[in-house]
Amino acid sequence: MAKATFGAGCFWGVESAFREVKGVSDVAVGYMGGALESPSYKDVCTDRTGHAEVVQVDFDPAQVSYEQLVRVFFEIHDPTTLNRQGPDWGTQYRSVIFFHDAEQEAAARKVMEELDRSGHFPRKIVTQIAPAAEFWRGEEYHQRYFEKHGIPSCHTR
Repeated sequence: MAKATFGAGCFWGVESAFREVKGVSDVAVGYMGGALESPSYKDVCTDRTGHAEVVQVDFDPAQVSYEQLVRVFFEIHDPTTLNRQGPDWGTQYRSVIFFHDAEQEAAARKVMEELDRSGHFPRKIVTQIAPAAEFWRGEEYHQRYFEKHGIPSCHTR
């Protein structure tokens, strides 16, 4: 098994989308990239901790490649808006890929450059690519939020 970590706005829809990918065994929502230890949702929502709302994806590389996960990431949100997804704004909603090793970093940069060159999006991609830091698991009421509340999805790019 391997891990991948992505921030693409509100983590509920991102979690839901990655749960649908064959080869993904688990997805947890949480926080990464900030200065505060053990942040809460309330802390992160202040937009003062530096954390992004993220999903940590456990996947089987024999069934789905990291590059395929990066492509899913780019399709489920608008990577051309800085610190904003839909009605949500602030650095906690930034588009970010946190890589866990050099191969992940190279794959993320490759896909992003390909998409930018192809004109797939109407504007330049502003996704941040950064080394993974401590993953702070989100509160239990945020895990599988859509599933618990019977909501199909909020992510439509």
